[in-house]
Amino acid sequence: MDEKDLRSIIEQVLTEMNMTPARAAVSDGAAGAAPASAVEDGCIPDITEVDIRRQYLVEDPENGEDFAELKANAPCRLGIGKAGARYKTDPQLQFRAAHSAAQDAVFSDVDAEFVERMGLWTVQTQCDSKDTYLTRPDLGRRLSAEGAAAVREKCKKNPTVQIYVSDGLSSAAVAANVGDLLPALMQGLQSYKIDVGTPFFVKYGRVGVMDEISEITGAEVTCVLIGERPGLITAESMSAYIAYKATMGMPEARRTVLSNIHRAGTIPAEAGAHIAEIIKIMLEKKASGTDLKL
Repeated sequence: MDEKDLRSIIEQVLTEMNMTPARAAVSDGAAGAAPASAVEDGCIPDITEVDIRRQYLVEDPENGEDFAELKANAPCRLGIGKAGARYKTDPQLQFRAAHSAAQDAVFSDVDAEFVERMGLWTVQTQCDSKDTYLTRPDLGRRLSAEGAAAVREKCKKNPTVQIYVSDGLSSAAVAANVGDLLPALMQGLQSYKIDVGTPFFVKYGRVGVMDEISEITGAEVTCVLIGERPGLITAESMSAYIAYKATMGMPEARRTVLSNIHRAGTIPAEAGAHIAEIIKIMLEKKASGTDLKL
C-alpha cells in the first residue's frame, strides 16, 4: 500500500466520522468561539490543545453568544452538542484523551533525572510500589526506615521552614510545575530572610508524611509541594500543604492548602510567591489551618 492509498483511506474514515474541513464546530451566533477541528493534509489537529472554554458546539442555540461568554470563564464541558443520541466526535475524543492523561499521571513515576536537575535527593515512604501506594494510603504517610534515616542525616536541623516535593497522585504535576514553583518559593522566602532547610523529594508520598518529616527535622513550618488527584480538565494540578509545627496524629484542620497550581489555574511562579507570603504570615501568627486568619 503506497502513501496515496493510505491517504485515501484516512480521508474516507474522516469523512465517515464527519470530521471534514467544512464542518463548523461553533454556531455563527456564538461570539469568540473556537473554530472546528480541521483536517489538514490528512491529519487531525491535536485535540489536547483545544481550549474548551472557547469551544461551543451546540447547533442553532438560543442565546448562544451569552452562553459562550459565560463558558469562557471556566473550563467546563458544557455546550458540547450532540449528534443524535450521542455526543459529537470531538468531545468524545477530548474526554478519552483527558482520561488517558489522568491515568498516565497517576500510574507513572516522576523522572529521576528531573529530580536530580532540581537539586533534590530522594527518599521513599513505606510503599514499595505504585500499586501499594494506591491501595495502602496509610503506608504513604510514613517514611521507610531508610528514608527517615536519610532525612535525619542529610537535612538541616531545626530550620524555620522545611520544604520538600512529593509525587502524590500526579507525576505530571511535578514535571509541569516544580521547575518554576520551587525556585519562586525559595526566592520569596529568601526575600523575607526566612531560614530554609534542605529540600528533597519523597516518592510515593501522601500529604500526611509531612508530619513525620516535621518531627524529624524540627522545622517550625513544613511545606510540601505535591501532585493532586488528576481530573478531566487537567492532569497537572499541584497543591502546597503547609503546617505550623506539624506533629504526627494532628487533625487535618491544622493544614493550610493552596490548590490548583497549574498553567490554567494559579501559575507556578505566582503560586511560589504567594506560598512564601503565607508562610511569613504563619510564622508571625504562629498558627496554620483553621486557626490561621489570612
